[in-house]
Amino acid sequence: MLRGLFLGDVAPNFEANTTIGCIHFQELSGRLMGHSLSHPQDFTPVCTTELGRAAKLAPEFAKRNVELTPLSIDSVEEGLAWSKVTINRDLAILYPAEKDEKGVPVTAPVVVFVFGPDKSLKLSILYPATTGSNFDEILRVFISLQLTAEKRVATPVDRKDGDSVMVLPTIPEEEAKRLLTKGVFTKELPSGKKCLRYTPQP
Repeated sequence: MLRGLFLGDVAPNFEANTTIGCIHFQELSGRLMGHSLSHPQDFTPVCTTELGRAAKLAPEFAKRNVELTPLSIDSVEEGLAWSKVTINRDLAILYPAEKDEKGVPVTAPVVVFVFGPDKSLKLSILYPATTGSNFDEILRVFISLQLTAEKRVATPVDRKDGDSVMVLPTIPEEEAKRLLTKGVFTKELPSGKKCLRYTPQP
């Protein structure tokens, strides 16, 4: 029985005919990748806004070495008109899906998957058919994933690129001061505990 992907799972490999030729999915890895699993039919309004926003932000993703791979189950011919990669229904239902009135799985308009260079799943977000995604948030997540993979830090709620980051609780005070040369500061809490340590973005 097929199941959805969980964090840490290896990306499924597949071959697909696309608007840019045949691709082998895992050959695209080596970079963090964003995936959009689209609504079963091209030209649906929510999905169209998704693709437009993705195209507008493409330079921001490209400069961070992110490969955007929008997917749908429609034909390549339809996809050429809609400028996106296509995928068949058998593969699409490997991913979390809604079901139609007959109980047949259909892909949601956007299921975002982020895979790391090791081909493992780092993030997934499933949106309902009536709700478009937030590409500002998706870009924010990529920035966080790349930063925290390289540095021993974490990113707090609502953090924007350039804001301070958090020092991991597993790093002792003296080691943190040595590693994080821009300095470490602690936010005061009513409890008096020094668990919220910050440093300027490395």
